[in-house]
Amino acid sequence: MIQILDELAGLRAQVARWKREGLRVGFVPTMGNLHAGHFSLVSLARRHADRVVASVFVNPTQFGPNEDFGRYPRTPERDAQGLEQAGCDALWLPTVETMYPYGAANAVSMHVPGVTDVLEGEHRPGHFDGVATVVSRLFNQVQPDAAVFGRKDYQQLAVIRYLVRDLAFPLELVAGETMREADGLAMSSRNQYLAPAERAVAPEIHRTLLAMRAQVEQGAAVDAVEADAAARLRAAGFEVDYAALRRQDLSPLEGRAGGALVALVAARIGSTRLIDNLEFQSG
Repeated sequence: MIQILDELAGLRAQVARWKREGLRVGFVPTMGNLHAGHFSLVSLARRHADRVVASVFVNPTQFGPNEDFGRYPRTPERDAQGLEQAGCDALWLPTVETMYPYGAANAVSMHVPGVTDVLEGEHRPGHFDGVATVVSRLFNQVQPDAAVFGRKDYQQLAVIRYLVRDLAFPLELVAGETMREADGLAMSSRNQYLAPAERAVAPEIHRTLLAMRAQVEQGAAVDAVEADAAARLRAAGFEVDYAALRRQDLSPLEGRAGGALVALVAARIGSTRLIDNLEFQSG
């Protein structure tokens, strides 16, 4: 049966007991409202560890003033049931007061340079500072041997890789593949915001990413691929933040692209903002 822990002393005591037994501890941080994509990360953590802790914490410091912190879905009881079925051993449910003892506005903040300044960083100022801050705190609280993050949030994963290496966190970072619905839409807690007509259009993001890959493989110029992708999404009814081609380290491209690449999209349909990406090799 899954343990539900809401006090830091209890969490640390449990993790310490496991480690005294020589067990390896895996960790899956989440903001809750869990779906099959999250549960696949739990299964992946199990392959890299003997015991798995998942956290559910809707982190206020990574939401901008006009974003959806207040309406972000919170389903802790259902999350606990799903995690137990997925083979998770413990659920860490910190309060805002536990995470930020001096309050979120007065918290020590983390900033990862460079990789946070582009794409999502341009459109959501401060977002990745909040991500880096809460992930650092969660790593300190749980002290895992392995931590698992999904590839759907591609830039977030890049930020955390930088963070782990730069601060020498003693853990293995594991990346899980993006889970998709049958029509290609990347699984996301925000998908439930979509009205039926919007949900019907949403898979166009994945189709656009596939088209971007195909155009690169046919030798199209980077600027033309990005412009065509943005136009395609707008024609489908999206408000586009970006449709971009980058090297997999997120450095920019010019001319015709080749090597290890990633196509990334962030676009809004109605009031819901969706992100997705596609990694591929070209040339």
